[in-house]
Amino acid sequence: MEVVFWWTIFPYICGTILIIATFYRFVFRGKSWTAPSTEIFEKKGLGIASILFHYGIIFAFVGHVMGVLIPLRVYNALGVKDHIYHFFAIAGGGLAGLMVVIGLVLMLIRKFNSPRVRAHTTGTSYFTIIWLILVAGLGAYMTIVYNTTVGAYEYRLSIGPWFRSLFTFHPRSDLMLGVPLLFKIHIIVAFILFAAIPFTALVHMFSFPLRYPSRAPQQYRSRNGYNKNSR
Repeated sequence: MEVVFWWTIFPYICGTILIIATFYRFVFRGKSWTAPSTEIFEKKGLGIASILFHYGIIFAFVGHVMGVLIPLRVYNALGVKDHIYHFFAIAGGGLAGLMVVIGLVLMLIRKFNSPRVRAHTTGTSYFTIIWLILVAGLGAYMTIVYNTTVGAYEYRLSIGPWFRSLFTFHPRSDLMLGVPLLFKIHIIVAFILFAAIPFTALVHMFSFPLRYPSRAPQQYRSRNGYNKNSR
């Protein structure tokens, strides 16, 4: 029963919350669909942290697509050997994970060190950063430490097929029986994060800024009348 809950029921609960709550927020609380920037309060500490986090999360997303959504048979058909795949997965995934973790830690330090930023930081914002550090930290540890000391775990034969089976509504929870505990914890905390997205600023990830390059810049005016254009 425990296996069925965690690997069949729990993912659908989190997915349902994600879809329904996101739809509700978009339709009925559209004005809250934003991720307010704190750059106006403190700019120096934000630059490198934001760049590391956002580029790292993009690389990590691509890595998860390649490792979880693309079946092993595709790599076999392309002639990609297992040891080559795992080498690049560890190198690329490890770098992406470190970028995300370091960026988030720098963001958290900035919130504590800057009184003005701290004054505009909500409890939800702290939860988001800390939970992201937990998810990304586990992922980075598994990629860099576990896979290089214990051995490269072939998740393409277990986690990948299980995850894809969720989309066909024929979940194969039995595939998760032999998965190492650390990987299971990483997946569970990641699903909790997915369910929390509609209640945090992370919801802005579903907005694609296609008009950003062509839209007019925002106007920031100081008390002395000096105008500064900024996007």
